[in-house]
Amino acid sequence: QLQASGGGLVQAGGSLRLSCVASGSTFSINVIGWSRQAPGKQRELVAAISSGGSTKYADPVEGRFTVSRDNAKNTVYLQMNSLKPEDTAVYYCNAGPSFYYMDYWGKGTLVTVSS
Repeated sequence: QLQASGGGLVQAGGSLRLSCVASGSTFSINVIGWSRQAPGKQRELVAAISSGGSTKYADPVEGRFTVSRDNAKNTVYLQMNSLKPEDTAVYYCNAGPSFYYMDYWGKGTLVTVSS
């Protein structure tokens, strides 16, 4: 299972850190990351990290968001800085064998950025 937490309300320019705790067998999946879905928009990949430490970011968050993993805690983090109102969305932790195929989903956590 994937359990996401850390969402909330923040002002533009602020920061939040999301956490995704994976059960033991889930954490062994190669790639774990974060996707988001804003109202009226399609779900999109935000950032992901492989078991080897390779990372992938969506262009809108490059340089502002950082994905990391703590193997000892079976946890993947998403540090979000310089947040913008357009970052408002439900953020989902998801996992899969590659950056382009992440089909295992956890429940989302809502992030709201006020202007």
